[in-house]
Amino acid sequence: MPGFLVHVGAQVFCAHAGQATPTVPNPRVTVGGQPTVVMTTPYVVAGCTLPPPPAANGPCVTAQWFSGTTRVFSNGQPLLVQSSQAVCAPSGTPLIIAATQTRVSAI
Repeated sequence: MPGFLVHVGAQVFCAHAGQATPTVPNPRVTVGGQPTVVMTTPYVVAGCTLPPPPAANGPCVTAQWFSGTTRVFSNGQPLLVQSSQAVCAPSGTPLIIAATQTRVSAI
C-alpha cells in the first residue's frame, strides 16, 4: 500500500501508548535530513502501559514489521511507509505510526 516514508523522527507508538524507536536507521536514504527505516529493522518499545501477567501479557518490549514498500527498496530491503503493519512482542498488538514526514511517498 502506498504511503509516506517513515523516518527515524516519526512518531510511532504501541497500542498502549509506549514510544517505539528503530534499533538501526537506514542512512542510505534520507528524507528531511533524517534516515529512513527498512522493514527488517526491529523496534524497541519504552513506556508501554499494558500490565504484566497475570493481569495481561505485557508490557510491549519489541516490535517487528511485516509489511513495507513493494516497489521502492534500499539495499535490497523494503522501506517502511505510514501504512506498514507491525506486531509487538509479547502482547501481539500493533504499532501505530502517528506522524511522519509528508513530502516523500512510495508504493
